[in-house]
Order: sequence, then C-alpha cells, then structure tokens
Amino acid sequence: MADRFEQLKIKYQSVLNFIQSQGVQLQNLNLEGDKLLIRASAPTADLKNRVWDQIKLVDPSFSDLIADIQAPAAAAAAAGASSTAAARSYTVQPGDSLSKISKQFYGNASMYMKTFEANKDKLDDPDKIRAGMDLRIP
Repeated sequence: MADRFEQLKIKYQSVLNFIQSQGVQLQNLNLEGDKLLIRASAPTADLKNRVWDQIKLVDPSFSDLIADIQAPAAAAAAAGASSTAAARSYTVQPGDSLSKISKQFYGNASMYMKTFEANKDKLDDPDKIRAGMDLRIP
C-alpha cells in the first residue's frame, strides 16, 4: 500500500505543488482504499476552482483521487451567491445510496445526513433515493 501511496503522490505532485505555492492549506494527504485523499482549504472559491483545474490537467477522470477542497462560505456570500447556489449538483445513478454519494464527495460515507438535510424538499427518507434524481451536494 505504501507503494501505491507514493505512486499517487508522484502522479498528483503538480497539484500538491500548486496547493503549496498558492497558499491553500493542505489538511490531509493519505491513502483511502486505493485512492489518494487530498483534503485542503482554499482561501477563495476561485482558488478552489483553480486547484480542481490542476487536478483535471493531471487526470480528467481523477478516478484514483478523492479531493475535498473547501472554500469559506463567506467568500460565496460576499460574491452575492447563497450557500445553496455554491453547492454542487449530482444526478443519482442506479445502485447509488446517500452513503455511497457521501463517500464520493466527502470521502466519508457516514456524512450522508449532510446530503439528506440539503435535499429535504425532495427526500422524506435517506434510504429512498431514485436513479435520475438531482441532489444538491453541500
């Protein structure tokens, strides 16, 4: 496993260099399953997007990466956007569960209630999601 961690760190080294050079705070870097987990906090939403641009330059599918890049909600509010407007959207696929979606976006399946709470207008029960539903991912 240590070899896989080193391989992925080398693969995404340009992203890690970018994070360091731009003043993005790297909070966590480790191996989760067989994927590299990068958890960081960007000072602005624009910088968060630029980190994602760097990730996509390395691997557009980033199938071997879990990236949790946060930007302060205050920056979104200052830009005139509400926190729900800043949230991502995800279309439920066959076989998905809120736990699986939470693992994909947050790297932690037990955070599914965060997604459930953000979608209470569409969901009555966290176990009853259907393929094709569009969910907000806060």
